[in-house]
Amino acid sequence: MSALLPLWPALPLMAAMAAVLWPRGGRGLALAASGVMLGLTVAVGATLTRPGAMAVGGWEPPLGIALRLDGLAFAFLAFSAVVMAAVLSAAPWRDQGREGALFWPLALFLWAALNAIFLSADLFNLYVGLELLSLAAVALVALSGEAKAITAALRYLMQALMGSLLFLLGVALIYSAHGVLDLGLLAMREPAATDPLALGLMTAGLLIKTALFPFHGWLPPAHSGAPAPASAILSALVPKASFYILMRLWFDGFGDLASPAAMVLPGLLGTAAIFYGGILALRQDRLKLVIAYSTVAQLGYLFLAFPLAGGDGAAQPWAAGAWTGAVFHAASHAFAKAAMFLCAGLWLTACGHDRIEGLRGIVKVMPVSVLAFAVAAVSLIGLPPSGGFTAKYLIVTSSFAAGQPLWALGPLAGGLLAALYLYRPLVTAFAREAPSGLRPVSRGAQAVPLVLAFCAVVLGIGSALPFDLVQIGRPEAAVEGLE
Repeated sequence: MSALLPLWPALPLMAAMAAVLWPRGGRGLALAASGVMLGLTVAVGATLTRPGAMAVGGWEPPLGIALRLDGLAFAFLAFSAVVMAAVLSAAPWRDQGREGALFWPLALFLWAALNAIFLSADLFNLYVGLELLSLAAVALVALSGEAKAITAALRYLMQALMGSLLFLLGVALIYSAHGVLDLGLLAMREPAATDPLALGLMTAGLLIKTALFPFHGWLPPAHSGAPAPASAILSALVPKASFYILMRLWFDGFGDLASPAAMVLPGLLGTAAIFYGGILALRQDRLKLVIAYSTVAQLGYLFLAFPLAGGDGAAQPWAAGAWTGAVFHAASHAFAKAAMFLCAGLWLTACGHDRIEGLRGIVKVMPVSVLAFAVAAVSLIGLPPSGGFTAKYLIVTSSFAAGQPLWALGPLAGGLLAALYLYRPLVTAFAREAPSGLRPVSRGAQAVPLVLAFCAVVLGIGSALPFDLVQIGRPEAAVEGLE
């Protein structure tokens, strides 16, 4: 298994480089890479029973670079593979047009950066992965070339650079104090006086990149201005990379600094994001903006894992529930949100716009896509038997088990807000009026978001297997589970 680890970033990277050299074959290369990556995911998942590692070039850390695979890394690699394969298969560009020629290599570069981040156990390599990810994501936002998209991309770029600078400053402080950057070695370090400052700088930079409230300002215009396939990737996967690094920092590398007081702040910001994003989503008239502000809200759930699963680096009876709940939410949100953005793109293609009032009765001509949107909404609201329900159940029960029931208010109120802001586009789509003047959209194109939406539901129905996989190599701070 360890020998396969370099393939995760290498395969999409080679496909991206080939797509640059052969623009006409971009779609074929992307689909071929998707098939190989899905096969690799199944093969590794079927044999994954314990954490694996590989020293690149045969040099062990600290001189060399190690790639590590455990349950957490595999979970993020797996749902990223499914989402990327679905989005690439649904992307509408089939010729050598400007957008198509750029989309395929950029999406593949982004996929390679994601996989590099999920496998890296070295702070500098995580920084390099973040930079590659941000550059590809910014370019995808500006893909259409419209003034609005370019403005959103520049805003995204400035905030991404700010986040990268803060992260790099923290990395420099860590290296100056300890002379190593491998997270495994840093977990065994002698604490230094600059460690809290370094961790604080890295955390602040990653919060900006994750678009956690109040650092979310770049996300709605970027996601709403990008083409729908790019929006699906940006919402479903890109913020999860920086959140993944935060989990590695606080639970693997610097668990000794995870005091209860330090863990309260991300929990408070996450709760604020749930309310703020949900309320702003209610006020939007365009579907893509509703989905974008929903992303702001849904990202907040992830950060409830920190006050419930962290604290003094010691395991608590409820820690695994909160930690695993965050992973389940990351996966279910990725499936559901990618499905929603793909549906929004199909409706925009059919209607020529994404104004909610202009979508009245669209179920009569595009029933498969409306079903996909509705199924995805079930998971985002947190209704059983979806993966969103499983995630919120784990988080809420962990908060009560921890004797901190106030942390349950966010998921419970967030589910109600999600029901309200997703009710509007759904009730409009099911209106009695029969729309006219729509451009035809094939049912095959509508089937892709439906598959993604059902993945979010299947994650909840068949939760036992992914739950067990996520526990492989679980960090010490989440070593005990709910009984």
